[in-house]
Amino acid sequence: MQRDAKQVLTELLVLKAQGGEEEAFSELYELWKLDLFRLIRFAVRDGQAAEEIAQETWISIAKALRGVEDPSAFRAWALRIARRRSVDWIRKQASERWVRRKLEAERPSAADPPTADSAESAALSEAIQKLDTDSRLLIHLFYETGLTVEEVGLALELPAGTVKSRLFALREKLKREIERTLK
Repeated sequence: MQRDAKQVLTELLVLKAQGGEEEAFSELYELWKLDLFRLIRFAVRDGQAAEEIAQETWISIAKALRGVEDPSAFRAWALRIARRRSVDWIRKQASERWVRRKLEAERPSAADPPTADSAESAALSEAIQKLDTDSRLLIHLFYETGLTVEEVGLALELPAGTVKSRLFALREKLKREIERTLK
């Protein structure tokens, strides 16, 4: 691995910060804050939330820094913390949106007579409920919250290609289940 000046400085600052030098931690923060913020901002696509997540990330880093055994691994370690915090935020937002939509959908509307579409919709809802939790979450994140394939992959810690293939397989499975139910 080719070590650049930033990497060498990072390793030195990690060692000093682990030794209790507050100034070293401040310098480490200044050196890496923009990189971590960019990752978080890309993941959550919300500037204000990204700032809050970045603060939480740096608090986590400060608390756990003494446990970093290899100072050369700081970058990957810190980026993992930032990614996990971002994923937690995405999941929380998705869950809150799902609850809001569920509550809105449960409000009865007497003016709407039953239609073939509502029968298909009911069959689809029933088929989705029969799926395992991971499959339901995948469908929820992609279709109900409108996340991109890449964002779903980030949230579920899956490659984008895996997300695409699972979505395809789930669509086919749901299609067969709806056709079977409506016969």
